[in-house]
Amino acid sequence: MIRYAAGVEYDGSRFAGWQAQPHARTVQGAIEAALSKVANRPVTAVCAGRTDAGVHATGQVIHFDTDAPRAAHSWLLGVNSNLDPDVALQWVQPAPAGYHARFSALARHYRYTIVNRLARPALGRERIAWVYRPLDAQVMQTATHGLVGEHDFSAFRAAECQAASPMRRIHHLAVARRGERVVIDIVANGFLHHMVRNVAGVLIAVGSGKASPDWPAAVLASRDRTAGGVTAPASGLCFMGVCYPPECGWSLDADSRVLFNAIDPVWLAPRKVQQ
Repeated sequence: MIRYAAGVEYDGSRFAGWQAQPHARTVQGAIEAALSKVANRPVTAVCAGRTDAGVHATGQVIHFDTDAPRAAHSWLLGVNSNLDPDVALQWVQPAPAGYHARFSALARHYRYTIVNRLARPALGRERIAWVYRPLDAQVMQTATHGLVGEHDFSAFRAAECQAASPMRRIHHLAVARRGERVVIDIVANGFLHHMVRNVAGVLIAVGSGKASPDWPAAVLASRDRTAGGVTAPASGLCFMGVCYPPECGWSLDADSRVLFNAIDPVWLAPRKVQQ
């Protein structure tokens, strides 16, 4: 049995999220069907981080185990030929011993993108969020300071979140304006259900003047989801990349690589992988 790792890109607009469901179209279901067709036997895919319905990915990473004799490039071409246009493998390669797409990951990078103008967008509207009220990106950046670090993020998790612990460590959280777009980049060791979208919703409230810059820290301290306001739309969220120990050697998108390299390397030290 050989374990392969693969990078995956998808437009989540018409998927009911990553996780396979009996009566819904999911990213996992589509990928496993394509892998199984190429292998001519059932194949299961494990991802680095589950995404919700409508959420996109440019840097999702999966692993799969198989005894089917195929070269890495054959997996890439064969699987992609059996996938719909809105999902595709970007690379495939044998994984090192002990590698696990989820448990070997040290951090994940998400990006939330907002078009901030009076007129609603017509092009690319399924890949961005739209806020017509003017947003002050500098004030939003100031409001992020209380969220960075290790905290109990109960106030930013969905009611149906099944995570055993609400404790997460945000390594990097930045807001920047790029013309008409306001971009929120967030890197953490892991994320709770709807956590990024809830953080984005709170920051949008601050940026539009509906709340003060110290409100996100107060929401965090409350540990109460009802104190946190609106969950931002899924359309603006994209899973950009995963940070693994250096020995894994996976490719990263350029923006994720810059963010991961800028963070204190102490937490990037290799750790024992759960089997």
